[in-house]
Amino acid sequence: MQITPAAMQGDQSFQGSVPQGTASATPIALSLSEAIQRGLRANLGLLTNQESDREARAQRLRALAGLLPNVNGQVSWTEQQINLQSLGFLVSPPPSLGFTIPKIVGPYSYQNVQASATVPVFDYNAISNFRSAKQNLKAAALDVKNARDLVVQAVGDAYLQVTADAARITATQAEIDADMAVYVNAQRRHEAGTAIGIDVLRSQVELKQRQQNLVAVQNQFDKDKLALGRIIGLPPGQDFTVADPSPSVPLETMSLKEALAKAYDSRPDFQAAKSRVVAAEFTLRAAKAERYPSVTLSGYYGDEGLHLFTNSHGVFNATASLQFNIFDGGRIKGDILQGDAELRNRRNEMENLRGQIDYEVRSALLDLKSSSQQVDVAQSNIVLADQTQKQSQDRFAAGVTNTVEVVQAQQSVAEANENLISAQYQYNIAKVELARALGVAEGSMASYFKGRP
Repeated sequence: MQITPAAMQGDQSFQGSVPQGTASATPIALSLSEAIQRGLRANLGLLTNQESDREARAQRLRALAGLLPNVNGQVSWTEQQINLQSLGFLVSPPPSLGFTIPKIVGPYSYQNVQASATVPVFDYNAISNFRSAKQNLKAAALDVKNARDLVVQAVGDAYLQVTADAARITATQAEIDADMAVYVNAQRRHEAGTAIGIDVLRSQVELKQRQQNLVAVQNQFDKDKLALGRIIGLPPGQDFTVADPSPSVPLETMSLKEALAKAYDSRPDFQAAKSRVVAAEFTLRAAKAERYPSVTLSGYYGDEGLHLFTNSHGVFNATASLQFNIFDGGRIKGDILQGDAELRNRRNEMENLRGQIDYEVRSALLDLKSSSQQVDVAQSNIVLADQTQKQSQDRFAAGVTNTVEVVQAQQSVAEANENLISAQYQYNIAKVELARALGVAEGSMASYFKGRP
């Protein structure tokens, strides 16, 4: 039975990776812990979130720049010639004055070196935008942590699927061996005249069906190994072996109330949602602050003259300005409406996530309890099915019954094996889902599973 875990139903980027290294001809041994570490280095979903965190850092720096002084330096050399008539200077002095005003002035040159600065004294819009950027940066960092948990979940789901496939191959091969023994026994009895031909055909059909099932199970095993390799960034063509994690590691008993409290406190995606609500609140304040006046100081100081250091003089300018809005055609109102809509969306997303966490925790606890009970029942059923198969084989060997009873017993054993494998897989997956639901997947995976020697 093929099951699609929750981690494989969400963001498909967590099912991809950036392959690392080159493939070797020798298969590598890959434990669950090693697979997780590879996934945390190469998984595409995590790498994408890390780059988004860098973008958030860049946005914070840009917002911070709006609160800090802007200082520039300038060194210039100017060669100039002016046509006074083109500037409207058309006055000519009387000849009696003994001088004339030239139409062309220059060329002449001068040199200048100066430093200028613009200092925001008070700008509530920029202050609010910076606070919003800080909260978005906090949310981006939490998104990276959440992505690490999702990688652990995706790797755990894929790894457990491979180990379940391996268990099915082992069980199917054992069933083939048992079917082969019955088939050989039926042939011998038929040759001895103590069994009819239909018994041989019936046992042969059962054997062929089991062999066909082995081909399908082996194919699924190979495909699931490819999927795991994609998630953790193995180089294409790299073969590996897995170790079956023990399903018998007991988990600490936790009530629903404790589990929900832990989830709301630990889930990085929920904490990120809270930060985005705060960021949206600051964005709305920034939009409203566009109506507030802002105070800015600006100016420059330098040295200017025909020749710097020999024929120059200091120059400066200082300006204090108060800027305020008089009429903007509704632009600020539009910004406020947009900021308010964003805030409502972020709050709705947070509350939706709160409900989603409640569902995931409850569902994981139910699955854990149910799958644990299923493992116990399946283990008991295995014992009964094996006993039934042995007795039917003994009865057939003694000539008391035909192969119908044996085939039915073999099918019961096959169903019991599949039920046990599925129950153990479901139990292991329930552990992974609970760790994810609580927001502790990365930290708890090692304690939830132990590799079998």
